[in-house]
Amino acid sequence: MKNVVILGSTGSIGTQSLEVISEKQGFSVLAISGNSNIELLEKQARKFRPRFVAVPSDAKASELEIKIKDTDTKVLSGKESLEYIASLPEADIVITGIVGIAGLLPTLAAVKAGKRIGLANKETLVTAGDIVMNTARKTGAEIIPVDSEHSAIFQCMAARVNNENYETELKRILLTASGGPFFGKKKNELKDMKASDALRHPNWSMGAKITVDSATLMNKGLEVLEAKSLFSVPLSKVDVLVHRQSIVHSMVEFCDNAVIAQLGVPDMKLPIQYALTYPERLSMSDNALDLTKTPLTFEYADTDTFKCLSLAYRAGETGGTLPTVLNGANEAAVALFLEDKIGFLDIGNMVEMAMDAHKVIANPEICDILSTDLWAREYVTTNLHRLN
Repeated sequence: MKNVVILGSTGSIGTQSLEVISEKQGFSVLAISGNSNIELLEKQARKFRPRFVAVPSDAKASELEIKIKDTDTKVLSGKESLEYIASLPEADIVITGIVGIAGLLPTLAAVKAGKRIGLANKETLVTAGDIVMNTARKTGAEIIPVDSEHSAIFQCMAARVNNENYETELKRILLTASGGPFFGKKKNELKDMKASDALRHPNWSMGAKITVDSATLMNKGLEVLEAKSLFSVPLSKVDVLVHRQSIVHSMVEFCDNAVIAQLGVPDMKLPIQYALTYPERLSMSDNALDLTKTPLTFEYADTDTFKCLSLAYRAGETGGTLPTVLNGANEAAVALFLEDKIGFLDIGNMVEMAMDAHKVIANPEICDILSTDLWAREYVTTNLHRLN
């Protein structure tokens, strides 16, 4: 029996992880965490009977404790509670489904504890990729990507990662992007777009922040930086292709020009299950792919219109704390956009302004990363007057 901890159990990744676990034998939910959806946390606690439920807010934790006082589940509160459950000695697998920089410290705690991590938190590797991967090599932690694109790359590379010629054999990684709801539009068509427009993703059902990131292509930019750390490749070997059908989840091209791709329907259950069962594969009763239904098309992304993708490459090439600025400024700008306080194109403009203003720390510690994240968010909120 494998004991699983799910960080962010009420979000999209968390709820689907619980669905996968409920359909398979051999897995037990040891602990879960959530933020504000106490009603759903109660339902999950009653169904899966975890030993712990962690809620950062003391008030929300007290509310949940009252609701499940008739169970054996213990409610933990405070930000440190996430790190505690992520490093429980009994935990075999930790699924990190928390969105944003809030997932960094709990994920790092799991890495330090030598766990298998089903990584769905992009920000961990975007902001602290070197620290996390170096720590994983020391502790023996397994980092199995859950993002559909990185899971695809991981699967395509599975037979080669232990080959001594791996780095020279790899020609490039081809990250696929749906293009979001604004594919094909130019800047003059995007200036008046509202949050309600950006949230109409053509293929995936995701949270609001990630859906907006998909619309700006920042989501793909973050994935480029994540791929750099996960697979130890230079950014020059990571390209982005817009693939509207979201069937090819990503591809790897080798030096002999062979291209290996992983295909599947737009659904997160397969990469979640693969992270839980790797290197084995278990049967799935649904989500079968029918390749006769639609043609598959590919084209390069329009980085002139969608500047967030090019900003991500710039941040990755510079390194240090600049990727943290990219991420933090973006999170703050997206929050303002969702509140209709700035326009769609202002997201990229604010991120660029923050990056231009930042003094990069070349080899940051975790404390530098966290302070830089706060700086980037504050920069955005205090410099709105500079937007044209």
